[in-house]
Amino acid sequence: MVGRQPFRLTPALPTKAYKTYRIAQAPDRLVRAACEQVGCAAWRYGWETTVDEATPLGAEQAAYIRRQSGRTFRELRTGTGLTVFRFEPGQRCFADHKTRPQRFVVRGGDWRGNPTGQRRLHQNGADWVEDFGENQQAVREAQQRG
Repeated sequence: MVGRQPFRLTPALPTKAYKTYRIAQAPDRLVRAACEQVGCAAWRYGWETTVDEATPLGAEQAAYIRRQSGRTFRELRTGTGLTVFRFEPGQRCFADHKTRPQRFVVRGGDWRGNPTGQRRLHQNGADWVEDFGENQQAVREAQQRG
């Protein structure tokens, strides 16, 4: 049904009495992200990396972890001669995470327009949610007052 308009209830108040909350996300744009931003399990719970130092690759990996990684770890040996590096939670893992950036927008008005010109771009989702909650509380209080 191309070209069909969505069903909308007739608003009870003028356009300037409304606020519109929107999270915008570009579908084709990825940016590097920190472990915490993407909910990385290694960052949250810690992780282990096991290497075989008897091989050239394993020796290089162990050397990198010990001298260049900049991460905090405990080193253990297995009964089969492998080296286990146990990393504590709360530090960046070795993966390159990517995410789509989000924009947390609040603007005046509704689908009919923004007569006030109000537009706010929140820095993060938590601030946007707080703004939304405060707005909902103000609406509830106004309804209770009549």
